[in-house]
Amino acid sequence: MERCRELVRPALVEAVGSLHPWTGEMAAYALGWSDLAGTPDSGGSEGKGVRQALAVLGAEAVGADGAEAVPGAVAVELVHTFSLLHDDIMDGDALRRQRPAVWKAYGTGPAVLAGDALLAQAVTTLAETPGRHAAAAVRCLCRTLNALVSGQAQDLRFEHSPWYGPGAVGPEQYRSMAEHKTGALLGCAVALGAVLGGAPDRTVTALERAGRHLGLAFQAVDDILGIWGDPAVTGKPVHADLRRGKKTYPMLAALAGGGRAARELAALLDAPQPLDHEAAAHVAALVEELGGRTATRDEARRHLDTARRALRDASLAHTAAQQLDRLFTYVLDRTR
Repeated sequence: MERCRELVRPALVEAVGSLHPWTGEMAAYALGWSDLAGTPDSGGSEGKGVRQALAVLGAEAVGADGAEAVPGAVAVELVHTFSLLHDDIMDGDALRRQRPAVWKAYGTGPAVLAGDALLAQAVTTLAETPGRHAAAAVRCLCRTLNALVSGQAQDLRFEHSPWYGPGAVGPEQYRSMAEHKTGALLGCAVALGAVLGGAPDRTVTALERAGRHLGLAFQAVDDILGIWGDPAVTGKPVHADLRRGKKTYPMLAALAGGGRAARELAALLDAPQPLDHEAAAHVAALVEELGGRTATRDEARRHLDTARRALRDASLAHTAAQQLDRLFTYVLDRTR
């Protein structure tokens, strides 16, 4: 990931530098490059860089130079950052990567504007890519943007769905949401690399499928970290997803088991008052007792296996395929 980040970084800096100075300042803060005063922040976190790496490796996997994928890598990184800015507002998350979220630091309106600017710049970056593959790349990104919006809409609506009984969220609905909200952009990242690298449609489709299932595994691990992750590592408050009532895979799997513990869990989740620290800790313990954590880990492994099979279905350059496989393993083992 570090190699890919170094390849992409100059073009990403240039893209952010082309924004209005104010939105550019907020974007640089969101990317971990600067502090609230706009000065370089050596302690800021730039994030994992998974999407950038997928784009570069997608090009290399089809026999192209990784540099061909740089516009795609920039575009997906800008879209990812845009989505985080807006998601933090919708979810009410005050922290991002152990710092105040952009909306807490600059205000809600400015954060929305910065997200809009990043989205516009992402599309512009791809549209201005030299060569004959730009139009196909823009179409791929636009399909992904529609999927992202659909997934976020599902996720927000799930918060108002009952935990059990008629209208409750089921595993397939959850997977649909996760594939749109998380899987689509990871699939787009690796597909853009292949598109810009001149790969045939069949190969692009196989790589996009691999990326989508990687995204489902990624979301499952995120769900685990949202309940049991270390706040010092994740940068988010402990039990944040529980307090917000998010329908995550561990919760759904735990409730599906039935029995006394499941009924107790359902009663706690249906309580009219928000969960305090003690109640949230008890809910987390019940979810683990009911096998929610184990089931989610198994779900992540299943999707990772499917992603690897999709890679094997494509005819890929050996070294890049190995690096993609290592990146897939990282997604399962990550702690933030």
